[in-house]
Amino acid sequence: MPACPAWLVRGLGAAASIGGLLLAAACAPGRGPTAVASVPAPPACAAAPLGATTLYLRGSMNQWQPDEAAEFVYRCDAYYLNLRLEGEQRFKIADDRWSAATIFANAPGSPAPGLPPVLSRGPATAELVARFSGAQTLRLAFDAAGPRLSLLGGHVDDPRTREITDPVALSLRHDSRALTDKQPFGAVPAGTELRFGFQALPGVEQATLVVERRHLEGDQTVLAYEPLARLPMQRSAGSTAGTERFTARHRFDAVGVHGYWFELRIAGQAYVLHNNADTIHWTREKGSNGQAQVGWLPDAPRKIRRLRLSVYRPDFQVPDWAADAVYYYVFPERFRNGDKTNDPQPGSRRYQQHGIERHARWLDLPFKPGSGDGSDAVYNNDHFGGDLAGITAKLDHIRALGANAIYMTPVFAGASNHKYDTADYHRIDPAFGSNADFTRLTQAAAQRGMRVIVDTSFNHTGSDSLYFDRFGNHATGPDGRPNLGAFANGRIQPDSPWASWYRLDPTQADPDKQYTGWAGVADLPELDKSAPAWREFAYRAPDSVTRQWLQRGAAGWRMDVAPWVPDDFWREWRAVVKQTDPQALTIAETWFDASKHLLGDMFDSTMNYIFRNAVLDYAAGGAAGEAVRHLELVRELYPPPAFHALMNLLSSHDQARALHRFGDTRFGGAPVDAATVAKAKRRLLLAVLLQMSYPGSPAVYYGDEVGLTGGDDPYNRAPYPWADEGGQPDEVLHAEFKRLIAMRHAHPVLRRGTLLAPLHADDAVLVLARRLGEGADARWAIAAFNNAESGRSVRVVLPADAPMGRYVAAWGDAPGEVVQGRLTLQLPPLSGRVLLSP
Repeated sequence: MPACPAWLVRGLGAAASIGGLLLAAACAPGRGPTAVASVPAPPACAAAPLGATTLYLRGSMNQWQPDEAAEFVYRCDAYYLNLRLEGEQRFKIADDRWSAATIFANAPGSPAPGLPPVLSRGPATAELVARFSGAQTLRLAFDAAGPRLSLLGGHVDDPRTREITDPVALSLRHDSRALTDKQPFGAVPAGTELRFGFQALPGVEQATLVVERRHLEGDQTVLAYEPLARLPMQRSAGSTAGTERFTARHRFDAVGVHGYWFELRIAGQAYVLHNNADTIHWTREKGSNGQAQVGWLPDAPRKIRRLRLSVYRPDFQVPDWAADAVYYYVFPERFRNGDKTNDPQPGSRRYQQHGIERHARWLDLPFKPGSGDGSDAVYNNDHFGGDLAGITAKLDHIRALGANAIYMTPVFAGASNHKYDTADYHRIDPAFGSNADFTRLTQAAAQRGMRVIVDTSFNHTGSDSLYFDRFGNHATGPDGRPNLGAFANGRIQPDSPWASWYRLDPTQADPDKQYTGWAGVADLPELDKSAPAWREFAYRAPDSVTRQWLQRGAAGWRMDVAPWVPDDFWREWRAVVKQTDPQALTIAETWFDASKHLLGDMFDSTMNYIFRNAVLDYAAGGAAGEAVRHLELVRELYPPPAFHALMNLLSSHDQARALHRFGDTRFGGAPVDAATVAKAKRRLLLAVLLQMSYPGSPAVYYGDEVGLTGGDDPYNRAPYPWADEGGQPDEVLHAEFKRLIAMRHAHPVLRRGTLLAPLHADDAVLVLARRLGEGADARWAIAAFNNAESGRSVRVVLPADAPMGRYVAAWGDAPGEVVQGRLTLQLPPLSGRVLLSP
């Protein structure tokens, strides 16, 4: 085995242990730095095997996004990546688009810990599983046997790192949230002129403001910027002695997400003042805005981190009711069985080519194949019997909680228990009831002042559907007439009326390769969203899916996997929604920064997963300042109409429940004691207090309010623990949820008030301010939170226009007194206070 070249290695240690396997380093193991240093550099370097392609480590450590901190660099003989990770991680190596030829991982069906001798290649590969500790380096090399991945101790020299020492460069200051540096604040309507600036010590020779427009497609697989303007900046005296200020203006006429940064020349050297390197939940693009960072001008534009700015339609309006909404978020199959006559029974229906399973007890745990629970080997085919009649029967229960809107995961016919594999868009699944049952639900909800939001995917159908029918289960349609699916009985059917909906490839011999399954899942054949026939069916026709369910009483749509559907589709679709019902709400399922979807031409709102992760991390004990990075980016980037309509969730059917995150791991995790469960519930109430004090529309996932827990799918979809089914709902927790929601409803400032910059954020305490109205008539709310297990005292300075005097308690035991613009807060452990101005 070759020795490690001196030009490459800094402190490589012995071969590292991964998943219990001792992996031989590509360089000779066991050599110390002295021995390594004497080895000369190789006489010549081989060309990079993948040419100009950039490879990334994509996995659990970075939410599977292509992260510049996880970018491999090619150095003569191999690709290298310096790491500092801890614990077990799951990952693959790929480019930024998951291009098939660049995906390197385990052989299909081989998720065992440890690195294989030779990596497999392509989209069907299994995840790599490895254990990391401290400073290490991944080395990806190619030889006659194929690609090999090694883990080396220590770090290699990285030519991309070069320290900045110039005092003028280090003095550069720009804060995207400070009105002195960017005005006006936040997202702006098209046609707005903005003023940009930064401050520095004297010595900046040249400064240029660079303005660009972002292009983002799919699951962030395409991320690029196109230049719009390069503006010379004007020099003037700075706000403090011995400093200079540079300013420039630009008018933004086009709707879109824009980026900006500053190019500078100091002492003959080129620098960039750009976004910081903060990671944002689920988001590929680095940077939380706010304080910018200085760096050397990169050799490639893609390495510049743009400060981002949203420009939205001036006529953007969201239904007024959205800011006052509190959602009850229901997974219908697991909420309530209101009609046992429609329960799915084994032998009465099929799931693809399999049978189905029926739980004998309502309080069973959902089945998970391979877990030893006695179930079959098929996912998503077990049923409890929840239905629309059950939701209708419990509307008073939901209304008593304080919810005034219901969001239901899909209820249209589908083979699975989750119904995202739509089989018939025009028909309620028979196990959930009938189309008439849906109308009864929406009418009964309206009588109680409640709205119902429906859910579906316009990105894919089910393979076991009327339209595709891979398994031959739909040869006869619901009307009794013969039906021919586009892939009936596993063969392409060009005469099918649905054939143009899909991209079918008859040149492939393998049926799995004759169509594209969404995200590689063959059960979910992806639709050709550009197909005119599909668009006609989905939203254009008078009896389209979109129009039909709004006319039957739905108050809006939550659209599954929105980023995978083209923007022009959503723009046309939105116009149809608003034409059919101007008060209908449109919600995207976009986990990452959803700015592009919230500019007034596509969606009103999104499921706010950035909020979810930030709040759960904070309530679990994370630093308040860390949560603020994520929350403030959303406040800055999202237009005000959308910001006040965001679906702010804490739990979902796609992620472990909040209680599980806080330590109650009884379902889908390890057993825990009563004290751990009690503490988890206190942390949950802290998270809900923040949720109910924050702009947007809070969403309560069914069962959270009575202590239902659960890990990842399927345990996050356990049945609601109804007492008459033998469950033990936590009514004390339930009562606290009711109080918190009632507080929100009672005070308009908590629903509609503007959120200001945080007043305080440290390791444990977060203090926020809300203001409704202007001048002497404005109403103020101060919301303070403490995630420590001991009490904390903080003193905050209120904005100059905040009123003095006694603030009354909306949550907490005592009022507060504002004296000379300062407020002292005594905060109990794992709790908080909400105070209202006089």
